[in-house]
Amino acid sequence: MNNSRYPLPPKEAAAHPLRILLINDTAKKIGRLKSALLKAGFAVIDEPGSSLNLPERVAAVRPDVVLIDSESPGRDVLEHIVQVTREQPRPIVMFTDEHDPDVMRRAIRSGVSAYIVEGIQAERLQPILDVAMVRFESEQALRAELQAREAQLAERKRIELAKGLLMKMKQCNEEEAYTLMRRQAMGRQQKLIQVAEQVIAMSELLGSEG
Repeated sequence: MNNSRYPLPPKEAAAHPLRILLINDTAKKIGRLKSALLKAGFAVIDEPGSSLNLPERVAAVRPDVVLIDSESPGRDVLEHIVQVTREQPRPIVMFTDEHDPDVMRRAIRSGVSAYIVEGIQAERLQPILDVAMVRFESEQALRAELQAREAQLAERKRIELAKGLLMKMKQCNEEEAYTLMRRQAMGRQQKLIQVAEQVIAMSELLGSEG
């Protein structure tokens, strides 16, 4: 069982059958996808009657892929996809009868990795899932890179703030303040951002006492 936050990569998925959460959001009791999935040899681990509890179901069963069978994805469906994408991202494939380009764009922006309008055939499912997982992994890598850059920028701003505060407290220039912070970081075996946060906290404390 895959208990990691993210689904199995393609190589591991080849050795371990994908655990698929199938959402039947159509009026039919048995969605069009289930028979095709079983015919293709996939394990359908759940088939709720609607997508309104999608975040809860994903958290409960921790699937590798989410497949949604929807005649026409509405706002509620897309909002739940957004929530899943933000909190517990998974490759999401949507099979639908909706040809509207605007609906497709909204679905992709919500976090759908593949939007399939044409009829469902068992032999097409594996390539569709492969493409969806590769696209998902690429998007996750880009998102992680963006978050890392944002974190670095935030740290840099805090270090600059601490340096300015230290210059005022110690009556020193920028280079001397930076050297003091680096020495303290090395002496305490801390990161520079940790020292910066300590300087900022001390300045705030002295300011409140004053």
